[in-house]
Amino acid sequence: MRGKRTIITLPEEDKIWLESYSKAYQVSVAEAIRQGIRQLKESMGTDTYNTLIKNTRGVWKKGDGLGYQEKIRLEWELR
Repeated sequence: MRGKRTIITLPEEDKIWLESYSKAYQVSVAEAIRQGIRQLKESMGTDTYNTLIKNTRGVWKKGDGLGYQEKIRLEWELR
């Protein structure tokens, strides 16, 4: 498997757990991390943030959305 290498920082407790898991299931630490990432991606389903952004782009048709948000929030603060 070719891919990008990355460095992560883990709390010592998580590192010890990950090493124990890897030993028990006879996989490398890197493979255990890949499996975890795969499971996380699968659990997210198809409604990920990027999908939601893509599907809702252009829905707001009433002008400057940021200006509207600021106006509404100011109303909340004045209550």
